[in-house]
Amino acid sequence: MLYVITGASGNTGKIIAEALLEAGKKVRVISRKAENVAGLVAKGAEAAIGELTDAGFLTSAFSGAHVVYAMIPPSYQAENFRAYQNIIVDAQITAARASGVRHVVTLSSVGAHLPEKAGVVQGLYDMEKKWNSQPGINVLHLRPTYFMENTLGQVGTIKQMGIMGSPLKGDMRFPMVATRDISDLAVKRMLALDFSGTEVQYVLGPQDVSYNDVARVMGKAIGKPDLKYTEFGYPETKQAMMSGWGLSENVADAFMEFMQTANSGKLFEDVKRNAENSTPTSLSDFAPVFKMVYNN
Repeated sequence: MLYVITGASGNTGKIIAEALLEAGKKVRVISRKAENVAGLVAKGAEAAIGELTDAGFLTSAFSGAHVVYAMIPPSYQAENFRAYQNIIVDAQITAARASGVRHVVTLSSVGAHLPEKAGVVQGLYDMEKKWNSQPGINVLHLRPTYFMENTLGQVGTIKQMGIMGSPLKGDMRFPMVATRDISDLAVKRMLALDFSGTEVQYVLGPQDVSYNDVARVMGKAIGKPDLKYTEFGYPETKQAMMSGWGLSENVADAFMEFMQTANSGKLFEDVKRNAENSTPTSLSDFAPVFKMVYNN
């Protein structure tokens, strides 16, 4: 049985590929650059090097696949982020149908249930709808919540300003998940192939937390027990994203919309926590990673 992994050098794809190889499975990894997946090739993976926007390349890369892990890598300079997401989705679906793929696991997100005002995840709403309309393809949409790894972007703010901060409300409690937990769940479902038709599974971490909690836990980890979180305005955050991080205006606007919808509560309105979608890694478990990044 052949497993094909898109985004194989990323936070989730790399861990998924490694776990499948360790389980003795045949794995083909897709990447834009060979050097990005050289470590996986050394462990036994087959590499397919090309662009996810190229349906012809993907048709070849998906050939013989029993299961595909389909994700959309970010493009922070995209002039139209939603259109970019749809180009990749269309290429992946074209390739899956041409190659006879029967099982697909997608990396979606909380907020993908929203037909509008979802910002950077709006294209994932489109993605789910498009995959769901493909007869003969069984699709599992994983909808992880806000990544704990997103908090690593606060390291520069702490060093420059002595605080954490973003437009998200400091006292708003919402689920956060470590990307390793997403990968572990994806591997479990891909090995079991226990889904048919279309299915959605949230991936939520162990409990809801707030950014005030993040400041407390990470502050303690880096030796700053009095670290505080400050709510920033949307306009200044957008400008910082464009001038400091190099985001296009369209992508920055999409992030602002995403955070506004999160603050309204609508982003998480469809989330219902249970034993199946609650994963083990806590903020305290993740704190050593934050500390390592902060110190380096």
